[in-house]
Parts: sequence; C-alpha cells; structure tokens
Amino acid sequence: MDQETPTVEMSLELLSDAVGKAAEDLCAVRASLDLARGDIASRNTSVSRHVVQDAERAIRHLKDTDECLRSLLKDLAERD
Repeated sequence: MDQETPTVEMSLELLSDAVGKAAEDLCAVRASLDLARGDIASRNTSVSRHVVQDAERAIRHLKDTDECLRSLLKDLAERD
C-alpha cells in the first residue's frame, strides 16, 4: 500500500479547494442560466423535457451536497 492515508487536515484542505472551485463554477453557471431564462422568456420558446430533467437532477445533487456540508460543519462544531 503505497498510498498515503489522508489526514483530517488533508481532507479538509481538499474539500476547501473543491468548494472554492465549485463556488466559481456555480457563479458562472448561474449567469448562464439567467441569460438562458431571459432568452427563453423573451422568445417564448419551449424547452425539451431533457433540460427539465437535467435541472431537477442538478437540484437534487445540490440539495444532497448542502446536507453533507451542513452535517460536516455540525460535526466540526461539535468536536470540542
């Protein structure tokens, strides 16, 4: 077993980096979604069911992520 077992500090550092990257990505996605919504509303165009399904799946994943992060923060707060 050449792989190093991650420490708490290493895990939290990796998570912090991932959250930072995700925050940037989410801001970019939000801007794109707002533009798409405006375009769809102004043109009164229809959207495929596939887009709706993808949006619903993304919402579920974001809710799951939120729950995991909330649990992690609670555990970290209770460590004392």
